[in-house]
Amino acid sequence: MTAAADADPADTDLVTRLTGLVDALRAHGLRIGTGETVDAARAVEALGLADRELLREGLAATLLHGAGGRPVFDAVFELYFPSRVGLPDGDGGDTDREALRARLAEALAANDTAALARLAVEAVDGFGGYGGSPGSDGSDGWSSYQTLDRLRPQTLLARVRDEVRGRDGSGSFADRLLEDEIRRRVEEFRRLVAAEARRRAAERRGRDEIARRALAPTADRVDFLLAGKDRLAEMRRTVQPLARKLATRLAARRRRAARGTVDLRRTLRGSLSTGGVPVKPVLRRRRPARPELVLLCDVSGSVAGFSDFTMLLVQALHDQFSKVRVFAFVNRVDEVTGLLVHGAADPEGLNARIRAEARLTAWHDSSDYGAALGEFTGRYADAVGPRTTVFVLGDARTNMADPNLAAVRDLTRRTRRVHWLNPEPRTLWGTGDSAAPAYAELVDMRECRNVRQLDAVVGRLLPV
Repeated sequence: MTAAADADPADTDLVTRLTGLVDALRAHGLRIGTGETVDAARAVEALGLADRELLREGLAATLLHGAGGRPVFDAVFELYFPSRVGLPDGDGGDTDREALRARLAEALAANDTAALARLAVEAVDGFGGYGGSPGSDGSDGWSSYQTLDRLRPQTLLARVRDEVRGRDGSGSFADRLLEDEIRRRVEEFRRLVAAEARRRAAERRGRDEIARRALAPTADRVDFLLAGKDRLAEMRRTVQPLARKLATRLAARRRRAARGTVDLRRTLRGSLSTGGVPVKPVLRRRRPARPELVLLCDVSGSVAGFSDFTMLLVQALHDQFSKVRVFAFVNRVDEVTGLLVHGAADPEGLNARIRAEARLTAWHDSSDYGAALGEFTGRYADAVGPRTTVFVLGDARTNMADPNLAAVRDLTRRTRRVHWLNPEPRTLWGTGDSAAPAYAELVDMRECRNVRQLDAVVGRLLPV
């Protein structure tokens, strides 16, 4: 018999789980090479399966390169190395909602993580099933949203707060700190419910499919136009690390550019002393001046999150340029360069501050690219010149107004280069009121839907 036929089925299943975990992490954008995978297999061999949390930490240490991928790793690990298999033991009867809420309040007040995990299982079992067909042995699926909607743990805050106060006796907890801690515990319970619903769905539909479809992407892969408030806040926390990486990349490009290209004539002339062998190439020395950068940002509607993030990123990179000026618009243009200094300290309030302190609208609140571009080229003509690179940030949706292509032509004539970063998918350019194809004929327009694409695009396009 072959070695494959003699293999222990348990070992085969373990290899399948490990490779499935690695493939799922790669599908979510985590960079994991063959070396890391081999190290993970050695970690499994050394740590064994007896202590699940120890195994989790060992695999995380071998597969991850930073803390950014840990939320996705934890969710994928729960699918491929679940804490339990099958449905919980019990008679399958109806769950008493109010009794479960009372037990949940007690567990939240005591911060009993083991009890919270058990209650998450009971909650999904009692309230998360849907689509059970006649004669079936259970539900067709499991929903964490349905479970939490019926249980409503967020409404227990006052009850838990009063119970904690009663246990403390002296009232030594500050109300605000106490409520923040309770919200953290409620959020942890919500995470446990989501993990349990995914685990059951994975048993029914397959781990690989659930890992691909049911897990939230990492912050750098979330579309700017689809990101909620929490995800946008998470994205903003990546601005400084991303800026440091881009600054390092720009400095390296600047050093290479300063070395210059080979001067062929002078190199051949110098090679005469070595028998025609160009032992020492002669370079054309360059002394490039630091370029100027101008951002022209649409801050209306859902595009505002994309513009905010990019403005903060450029502000963090301002030392790389001789001059950086930032302008915001809806249907009028105003300079907001000074507001970005305070925006670095309070990034979440940047858009509100811009909308409050800058004059961005005239007689309506809808974006008008034609009017804004025309005002910029007329009112702020001194902002651009032969050394200036302009980045326009926006979806190019004109609300059926004149796109003012003449203003764009004028801008391209007077600047070093114009790039347009569009947060919409390329497939939507030209649909509805989008003037993207018309603008793309005049300037370099790039799709830039998430932080990962922004990193790649800006890293290539920023001038040196």
